[in-house]
Amino acid sequence: MREFKDRMAKEGKLIEIERDVSSKYEVADIYAELERKGNKLPVLFHSVDGMQHNVKVMMNVVGGRQILAEMLGTSYAELTPFMAKIAEGGNNDDGKVKIVEDSATKEVVGEPNLGELPILTHFRGDGGAYITGGVVVAELDGVRNASVHRLMVLDDKRLAARLVPSRHLYKMHREAIERGEDLKVGIAIGVDPLVLLAASTRVPPGKEFDYASALKKEPVELFKLVNGVAVPHAEIVLEGYISETRAKEGPFIDITGTYDQIREEPVITLTRMYRRKDAIYHAILPSGAEHKLLMGVPYESLMFRAVERVARVKNVFLTEGGCCYLHAVVQVKKEKEGEPKNAIIAAFAAHPSLKRVVVVDEDIDIFNPDDVEYAIATRVRWDEDVVFISGAKGSSLDPSAENGVTTKLGIDATKELGEEKRYKRELNVAPGTSKRK
Repeated sequence: MREFKDRMAKEGKLIEIERDVSSKYEVADIYAELERKGNKLPVLFHSVDGMQHNVKVMMNVVGGRQILAEMLGTSYAELTPFMAKIAEGGNNDDGKVKIVEDSATKEVVGEPNLGELPILTHFRGDGGAYITGGVVVAELDGVRNASVHRLMVLDDKRLAARLVPSRHLYKMHREAIERGEDLKVGIAIGVDPLVLLAASTRVPPGKEFDYASALKKEPVELFKLVNGVAVPHAEIVLEGYISETRAKEGPFIDITGTYDQIREEPVITLTRMYRRKDAIYHAILPSGAEHKLLMGVPYESLMFRAVERVARVKNVFLTEGGCCYLHAVVQVKKEKEGEPKNAIIAAFAAHPSLKRVVVVDEDIDIFNPDDVEYAIATRVRWDEDVVFISGAKGSSLDPSAENGVTTKLGIDATKELGEEKRYKRELNVAPGTSKRK
């Protein structure tokens, strides 16, 4: 992350806040206002809480698709097709991981004390201060998992971790507890942005760092903590274990901008803390652009690969109005009638939280909501082109769902084959198109 920060600063793409600010509400307020004004650049706060223990705060590391596309060496419009072509498991020459002996993360090693870090309290109704940019790494039976979870501070040495049922870390923890063991973990904060992206992506079990290596086109380096867990280089690493002890976690503003419910979640007890001497703490604003990108973009490539099996897919986009998570647009080159409905089913299967998907033709700009609406307005017969799936498992983050159950909607907004002349527009693109290249 530090290399990324230095590069952004050199290019004049880093916003720096020099004055002293508070980790309780103020940092989040300042950043949220910048985002409301359209800022998509990373933001560095030089002095937080009187600059205790020489730790700065950085936000919006991967808060924009354009910045992410530049990191990967592709374009805004081609981001999803590009990522879809990279092997999830890194099964190529780039998909390797290297274990190294030393790390700059170990410049300061000592007893854990979360009070030494500028962990943010984001909103007035939050259950407490939250670590939001930490990559939790665990190992069990020779399989390593890396994933991102919200972590609520309970005291100086304990965190409550939101572990979503069915996810890999949840299963690993359950397996360890059933054996009568604690699950050893390392929490890396301030990692390489592409490592963070890989840890946010659903890949085959144990393949997150291989995928990160494939994204970076070079091996990701890991170093071992005292407890044996191997973690990536980071600004800060917390070492500990997840026990069977539980504590109340929440309230917490999630991706929809609404509060998620309070739950009894597993407790992480910390045993050691590692950090750079002049560490930079990475914070992700809940429901902010970075949060949405990290939750949404990885699913776009999953949907792309799923739709690819049933239709000639060109692109996939999770819309901003749908929180970059609940609503998608899938672009296809239709070759047979019925393919768009198969694409709808494939997209829902690849992203179980998806609530609505619209399938459009190649001439529709999927990044322009007006153009997508144009396709719906002119190419949909409501009695033939709409798919309802009632009583389906959706997202627990959707406030309209009841116990996570909802009705899903698929719309085939493609032209009828053989009748393309009826649908031809005098302009190749609708007025106001984004013209993403």
